[in-house]
Amino acid sequence: MLNDILYKSVKILLLSITSYMLLRTLLHRPSLPRSRLIQMAAHLSNGAVNGSSNNGGVSLQDLPKSNIFTSNLPPDPLYKTPSASHNASREDLGPRMVKGALYTFVRPEETSDPELLGVSPAAMRDIGLRPDEEDTAEFKALVAGNKIYWDPSSEKGIYPWAQCYGGYQFGSWAGQLGDGRAISLFESINPATKTRYEIQLKGAGRTPYSRFADGKAVLRSSIREFIVSEALNALHIPTTRALSLTLAPESRVRRERIEPGAIVARFAQSWLRIGTFDLLRARGDRKLIRQLATYVAENVYQGWTSLPSVLPEPASSTSSSTINPTRDVPPETTEGKPPGEENRFARLYREIVRRNAITVAWWQAYAFTNGVLNTDNTSLLGLSLDFGPFAFLDNFDPSYTPNHDDHALRYSYRNQPSIIWWNLVRLGESFGELIGAGAKADDETFIKEGVSKNFAPELIKRAETIIERVGEEYKAVFLAEYTRLMRKRFGLISENEKDFDELFSEALDTMEALELDFNHFFRRLSDIK
Repeated sequence: MLNDILYKSVKILLLSITSYMLLRTLLHRPSLPRSRLIQMAAHLSNGAVNGSSNNGGVSLQDLPKSNIFTSNLPPDPLYKTPSASHNASREDLGPRMVKGALYTFVRPEETSDPELLGVSPAAMRDIGLRPDEEDTAEFKALVAGNKIYWDPSSEKGIYPWAQCYGGYQFGSWAGQLGDGRAISLFESINPATKTRYEIQLKGAGRTPYSRFADGKAVLRSSIREFIVSEALNALHIPTTRALSLTLAPESRVRRERIEPGAIVARFAQSWLRIGTFDLLRARGDRKLIRQLATYVAENVYQGWTSLPSVLPEPASSTSSSTINPTRDVPPETTEGKPPGEENRFARLYREIVRRNAITVAWWQAYAFTNGVLNTDNTSLLGLSLDFGPFAFLDNFDPSYTPNHDDHALRYSYRNQPSIIWWNLVRLGESFGELIGAGAKADDETFIKEGVSKNFAPELIKRAETIIERVGEEYKAVFLAEYTRLMRKRFGLISENEKDFDELFSEALDTMEALELDFNHFFRRLSDIK
């Protein structure tokens, strides 16, 4: 009954606000002086946010730090140790091909006369830093790239690194990419929540993965990334985060014109992406694919037993077993019936798929458009990642893309769910040998020699069966989460199986036809009593 009343109210509201929405004019806001940026940062997210902690926090010096990533995965063979990189000329750490490695030890370029423009209070809390730590010289030096926690005399501490990965861009293989202007400093551990974050500087200088670029970031795009990272987090959309924004006044960066440079200190529980596996698969590095998959399960996720068990029935958006699958499966256990038996690597693949399905559902519910959903921009944790020409829709146009180079509309708002699945199929191809092996994944002969000619047909059939089945799970998880979120956006307190077709779809069609502002429409719904 309530849904019927609200449905009619929505139809009336659409008509009542149409004239306003069609005739409204764009307001031209004057540019904000630099001093206003700190005030803006303070208002980005002050409520309960993803991973938030209300403890008093600690100093930067006392914040627990680790380097689990560089301790467990292979480094650039040219600079196998921090000392080898530190003793090299900074100019020698520029672009080149790196093989057999997942990162290169590389220090940030120093920044002259940096100025801290803004800090996110929510980010400070979530990392576990005390509220006034941003005023210290140590904090300002760290986020400007002028301090690292490694001692050259004792060779102790944590040395910064840049990740190596590849990716498909606009559907075509782009080869080696990597962190061309981002350098990770260390992994922090919140003393209260025990959450580990990888702290990274974007715009910190050239790395072996910079290709033809300068490793810098301009202030204009840095402000956008700083704001959207914390805005998405405040909306509870899974995302990487931004800690601070620093102006590099002596850095004049050439883009279409000369612009001031900046550095964003950002953080995430992991910066690994589908493109990391893409590059290993392209190079045929099956040993490193297995090593990285194991690292992801054991160090990025909460261990093999945290992954979802095989679904007892076909995936459905209304099934509790699909929405909340059982877990705690022993790593050595293989589940399911032939030809689709699932081993632990298949469970890892499914968890990555499920996380991304949930994230893209949030994007669609809030009309967030990433703009550049290449595989190197698709997170293994399902985080919103690497913000380029992103946008929130104003007038509801499903074919809109903020990327002016995307003439085919590949990364339009409408296409985001299908593009993320396309990317996840590429991940499935990288995982294909591991998930297709089934119960033989730990067989010593298979590990050392690979797929035999006799075993290949069975392996391929199993991998294809699992990927196809996971595709149905992706659709079901996406639809369940999107429906749940849209019910919240419409203010529904009960569920009706016709909500999607008769309320959501009709409302969206009406918004598109009348060119209504997507998020403003939902704000206007709050006027209904």
